[in-house]
Amino acid sequence: MGLVEVRWHGRGGQGVVTGSNLLARAAIQEGNYAQHFPEFGPERAGAPVRSYTRISEEPIEIHCGVYEPDIVVIIDPVMSRHAKEYCYGLKTGGDILLNYIPPEDDEIIRWARDNGYKLHVVDARKISLEEINREIYNVPLLAALIKVRGLCQMSTLEDVLAKRFKGKVFEMNLKISRRAYEEVKTIVG
Repeated sequence: MGLVEVRWHGRGGQGVVTGSNLLARAAIQEGNYAQHFPEFGPERAGAPVRSYTRISEEPIEIHCGVYEPDIVVIIDPVMSRHAKEYCYGLKTGGDILLNYIPPEDDEIIRWARDNGYKLHVVDARKISLEEINREIYNVPLLAALIKVRGLCQMSTLEDVLAKRFKGKVFEMNLKISRRAYEEVKTIVG
C-alpha cells in the first residue's frame, strides 16, 4: 500500500471530521498505522471544513496537512459540483470521490480525464433520504471510498461503526453504508 493520503472536504455539521476519524480507526484495527486530524476555522455549522487521513503499513513521520493527496473526498453535494476548486495538489492518477452524480457532459468529467484523475461518484444524499429520511453524507462516502480504494475491509468499517454508534443510529449508518458501497460508480479511470 505505501503511504496513502486522503483530504476530505465538506461543511461543518456534515461529518467530515468523523468520516476521517472512522477511516483511521478502521486502518489501525487492520494493523496499519494511521493519522487523522481536522482543519477548520470558527466552529459553526455550514463553514468549510477539511480533514486529513494518512494510512501506511509503516510508522508515519509526517505531521502536517495533506498538500498532495492521493485521494480527495468531497462530501458536500454543492461543493462536489465545484470539485476542481478542492482538488488542488491531487497527484496525477489520484482519486476524486464526489457526493454528486454529474451529467455525462459535465465539465468535471472532462477535467478529470484531461488531468489523469480517477473520478468516482455516489449520491449519498439520495441514499440517506431514501433509507433513513435524513441527510447523512460521511458514512456513505466512507463506504464508497473503501469500495473504490480498498483501504480496509467493509467488515472492518462495520465493526468500527458498531463501536462508535449504538442502537438505531448504528443500524441507520450500517444501512446507508452498505447501499453506498454497492452504488458507487467509477466514471473516469
